[in-house]
Amino acid sequence: MAISWHDYPAEPHFDELIGPGGVPREGARAVARHLEQLGSQELAVRQKAAEAAVKGMGITFTVYHEAGGSIDRSWPLDVIPRVIDAKEWRGIEAGLRQRAMALNKFIDDIYHDQRIVRDGIFPLEYLADSVNFRKQCVGISPPLGVWAHVCGSDLVRGGDGTMYVLEDNLRVPSGVSYMLENRQVIKRVFPELFEENTILPVDDYPSQLYDMLRAIAPPGVERPEVVVLTPGIYNSAYFEHAYLAQQMGCELVEGRDLAVDEEDFVFMRTIDGWSKVDVIYRRIDDLFLDPEAFRADSTLGVPGLMRAWRAGKVALANAPGAGVADDKLVYTFVPAMIKYYLGEEAILPNVPSFLCADPKQREYVLANLANLVVKPTNESGGYGMLMGPKSTEAERKEFAGLVRGNPRNYIAQPVVQISTTPTLIDDHLEPRHVDLRPFILSGADVQVTTGGLTRVAMRKGSLVVNSSQGGGSKDTWIVDGTS
Repeated sequence: MAISWHDYPAEPHFDELIGPGGVPREGARAVARHLEQLGSQELAVRQKAAEAAVKGMGITFTVYHEAGGSIDRSWPLDVIPRVIDAKEWRGIEAGLRQRAMALNKFIDDIYHDQRIVRDGIFPLEYLADSVNFRKQCVGISPPLGVWAHVCGSDLVRGGDGTMYVLEDNLRVPSGVSYMLENRQVIKRVFPELFEENTILPVDDYPSQLYDMLRAIAPPGVERPEVVVLTPGIYNSAYFEHAYLAQQMGCELVEGRDLAVDEEDFVFMRTIDGWSKVDVIYRRIDDLFLDPEAFRADSTLGVPGLMRAWRAGKVALANAPGAGVADDKLVYTFVPAMIKYYLGEEAILPNVPSFLCADPKQREYVLANLANLVVKPTNESGGYGMLMGPKSTEAERKEFAGLVRGNPRNYIAQPVVQISTTPTLIDDHLEPRHVDLRPFILSGADVQVTTGGLTRVAMRKGSLVVNSSQGGGSKDTWIVDGTS
């Protein structure tokens, strides 16, 4: 069956590939033309080839059930790429770099002088109620002043074409392995498109990550030993932990494989004995990282690890305590942080937000629950939210009680009719809503992936893109040229 972009229902939403009148957007012309020539039947064949490749490569993700069980599923990948023109991307990249720099300055300030609090930019009471502020980190100065070495900022495009930052993920952001694997699969499926177009690469990310980790090693270490610390095989992101360790040529370790000696050095158990570790890319939440400093019942972490980090004997990425900025309430202050620390206006705007901690804004939210999205400030994955326009009166009443009971824990935002892009549904193309998670590495300098992980809501009309709730993914192409 032939594809006609004039028949594709791109409107009423902003579509990433097709503009008004069925005309492909800048940078997407060659891709749209090629897809049109292939036709939907051939695209369906290539979709099956992609699914077979995903299965053969063992690309999985874990879904947890309410009963406590879990199941591994093949990673959902739609073969139609999400295309962004390189000229536009350069502005997005600059905005992400600016944002990461300001966030790292904020975290460092919060654990030291708290100038931003003294100067009245960020209220002290919001910090006092933060569940991710770690008093154990006060006064520590990590290498290069960087706390959030890996950041995944989620972007959405509104109906007017503006790209907004939806949230920042600074604790243990995940998804980059799927970005890399998506590219490998789509290269197999559409080799001719990679020959005919200048699609900027993403496969240098593991080497960039490794170089950044080496750069934060303790002083005087010429050949640092870098390891990836995982909670173990039952963690939902274990595939990613193992993948990144393998790609960087590093050891993948669990807490039981590490020990801290009397001089606060960290060692790794090997078949040849104990070997010193200099840098740990940790994928374990703060509270489970060190039973001496945080949860005493944790069996996932390493006793004494915080002592070693405080003494400068080992580097941790991301640094403990970085999650103080991974908070949807703190997110609302990022444009002010950029102005305060960098003296610049934010390049990328936030989604307009209402703080339920503020009495006036809270009353507005409570009076308009049917029209807003209400989010807990420290949840992720799309859980614990109220989608006002799709909610029942009982659900709104329940959320009103939650907001009144703990206003610091909630923000509200208008519903953003996020952009769509063509997605293969059975034997034809339909628009589906998408977001984007680029990854930002901060070390001696700041680097941004050329693209990121595009997540897609596979259900018609749905805005929920999370894979655990039925979402899928796409390869993200930053295309240089207007062919």
